[in-house]
Amino acid sequence: MHQIGIPIELHLPEVRRKQSLGAAIDLCLEAAGLEPKVVQADLKLDKAQFSRWSSGTEGVTWPKLTALMDRCGNDAPLLWMLHARGYDLASLRKQQTETERELELAREQIKQLQAERVIELRLMRDLRVAA
Repeated sequence: MHQIGIPIELHLPEVRRKQSLGAAIDLCLEAAGLEPKVVQADLKLDKAQFSRWSSGTEGVTWPKLTALMDRCGNDAPLLWMLHARGYDLASLRKQQTETERELELAREQIKQLQAERVIELRLMRDLRVAA
C-alpha cells in the first residue's frame, strides 16, 4: 500500500504549458516537492522504467499512474491528458464524495440553526424588554 499525498492545488496554466505526458509526470512530482527516487521507492518502481515514463519512451499503465498521482497528491498527468485531448480544464470539477456531501449538508443545517437561534434570542430579548 502506498501513502496518499496531501492534496495539492495545481496552477492550470502550468499544466497546459507541458509538452508531453512525461513532463506532466515530472510536474506531478515537482508540485509535491518529491524527488523521483522517493516516489520510485514508495511505489516500488524501477529507476529505468520511471526514466522512460518521463522521457516518453514507455507508456505507463493506469494503476501505476493513479498510484503516482495519489502519492504526489495531485492529478497533473491526468489534467495534462485532458488538456491534450481538447478539454477545458477550468470547467472541470471533481464530483463530491459521500462524505463531502454529508459535510456540506451538515454545514447548511448548522447555518440554518444559527440563523434560527439569532431570531430566538432577539425574540427573548424583546419579550424581556416589553415585560
